[in-house]
Amino acid sequence: MVPVETIAVIGAGIMGRGIAHAAALGGYRTILEDLLPAALRKAETEIRSNLDKAVELGKVTAPDADSALQRLRYAGSVEEAAREADLVIEAVPEELESKIEIFTLLDKICRPATILASNTSSLSVTEIASVTYRAKKCVGMHFFNPVHKMKLLEVVRALETDDDTLATAAEVGKRMGKEVVVIKESPGFITSRINALIGNEAFYMLQEGIASAADIDKALKLGLNHPMGPFELVDLVGLDTRLSVLEYLHRSLGEKYRPAPLLVQYVKAGRLGRKSGLGVYEYLDQFPKP
Repeated sequence: MVPVETIAVIGAGIMGRGIAHAAALGGYRTILEDLLPAALRKAETEIRSNLDKAVELGKVTAPDADSALQRLRYAGSVEEAAREADLVIEAVPEELESKIEIFTLLDKICRPATILASNTSSLSVTEIASVTYRAKKCVGMHFFNPVHKMKLLEVVRALETDDDTLATAAEVGKRMGKEVVVIKESPGFITSRINALIGNEAFYMLQEGIASAADIDKALKLGLNHPMGPFELVDLVGLDTRLSVLEYLHRSLGEKYRPAPLLVQYVKAGRLGRKSGLGVYEYLDQFPKP
């Protein structure tokens, strides 16, 4: 395995700040990067709040929470964040072009021994790694939202990922408190591939008027023991993210992943889920009134 002391996380959105939280709590010096100062301020506030809540619930000790915050710092550029890191985890939006752009830049900035990981939920790590001169040191690390609560980490082996890189990614995940599954790269990996089918079928059922969104969610929670219904989950993940995953799976795996027209319509209307205040359900009360 490759020794890892410092982790850089690129992108301070929902996933990035969650990964930074877990990394710092796992004992790593952690640098969270975002070009937008407002995103970094929001990330810092949320990480503090989540750690305070964990202390209140007795899941984390106050000294451990304080130590995690001391290990965490913030950067306004990729260069500042990545140049001293042993592992860089990219957590930008689920768009292949954006991830390729970041990996191209990271390959130039980072030391030769630095491992580059993508938090992609469905895209080809092999394709992302191909723009670098270190494909053997590229790996997928698919975390789940909310990262500070969800236990699973999918570690994805791309075509050229070597054994040391794979073992290091798995060990980092374990230190972050995750249960790790190792996957040979395939479109959608395990969870995104299955979840996309369930969520897409739920949209077809809603479109056909078979049942209300609330009743479809209730049926899967009570009948299949799912912790969240498919619409509750897609509102949390983001309808635009789910649509992007389905479009990729449709291109890669065929017709059964064709996005439901109602999902496409919702995204075009700006109904993106919790982050926009409106998805399948309404969350407008969580946004401050003007």
